[in-house]
Amino acid sequence: MPQQRWTRRVQDIQPFHVMAVLARARALEAAGRDIIHMEIGEPDFATPEPIVRAGQQALADGHTGYTPALGLPALREAIAGLYAQRYGVSLDPARVVVTPGGSAALLLISALLVEPGKKVLMADPAYPCNRHFLRLVEGRAVLVPTGPETGYQLTPELIEQYWDADCVAVLAASPANPTGTLLSQPELTALSACCRRLRAELIVDEIYHGLTYGVDACSALNVADDAFVLNSFSKYFGMTGWRLGWLVAPAEAVPALEKLAQNLYICAPHMAQQAALAAFGEEAREICELRRHAFQVRRDFLLPALRELGFRIPLTPQGAFYLYADMQGLGGDSQQLCQHVIDSEFVALTPGLDFGQHSAHQHIRFAYTTSLERLEQGVERVARALQSWPAC
Repeated sequence: MPQQRWTRRVQDIQPFHVMAVLARARALEAAGRDIIHMEIGEPDFATPEPIVRAGQQALADGHTGYTPALGLPALREAIAGLYAQRYGVSLDPARVVVTPGGSAALLLISALLVEPGKKVLMADPAYPCNRHFLRLVEGRAVLVPTGPETGYQLTPELIEQYWDADCVAVLAASPANPTGTLLSQPELTALSACCRRLRAELIVDEIYHGLTYGVDACSALNVADDAFVLNSFSKYFGMTGWRLGWLVAPAEAVPALEKLAQNLYICAPHMAQQAALAAFGEEAREICELRRHAFQVRRDFLLPALRELGFRIPLTPQGAFYLYADMQGLGGDSQQLCQHVIDSEFVALTPGLDFGQHSAHQHIRFAYTTSLERLEQGVERVARALQSWPAC
């Protein structure tokens, strides 16, 4: 069917470049090659058993129908309880919107806040789907170049520099993908104050909360009760395929969000919501904490190992499970190097092109979402690939 039949928005939305890497990796695996996966942002741990058992019980009990569009009341209360326990934030469960993954939360926010032609500021580098959701609602992402001097995060000075009359919101992420950097409480406070001065909505992606190392993450809700905050059960709770997330919104926004949810997807999966109730139990939390520690051990191995190979990683990431490495000193282009590494040594990596435009050609994202043993093998293979890299 001719491509011109598709809308302009579909043509403008770019595919994940990492999916091309993954497709190449799967093809090599089918041919019998042993691939070390350091490209996909998915924990290698299965969903904790208490959550799986709860999901199985939900199916056995017939919890397979629709739920209210905003989510099961019990789950919304449990999420509100998490904010009280983890952050000391008193949150009305009525402000919690349960969504089919964190992606659906951002889709709701985009549809709620962004008129055609309006803009949202976000850091470059950043998770690519964020800008694509804006394009879907005929809005625009303004990619603000950031670097290690600001922790790859937006600052009030950068926001004011790039702000214009068409801007309506600021989107931040803490911990951020692909850099793993956090926004501190003073930094979040400054962002919130800046947004109030500009009459901008503040949106904060907290999907990697819980996965922090040596420091506790501050929630935007600690400093800005009117912020839109999205989160997910995918990362810390290991429920990627269950497709479940949530959004905390100002109370006055909830009726409009409910209307959008009813029309866009009706509700999040019922059995996933029932299963997620077990995520807040002590047994599941103990498992998740053990896994958080395992991620920290992996980070603490991989960071110095990559630096030793010549990758420049100026900041130690405090959260998530990524290292965003500058390979400029190695010469060449990151996409070409990723291709060389998978073709010669069968290690799958993500080129920086997925995450924006600013210095993307000289960055690679390494995901430590595989075992320590496999990471050690991966570093050995990358070292061999660099020996045959023409630019070195």
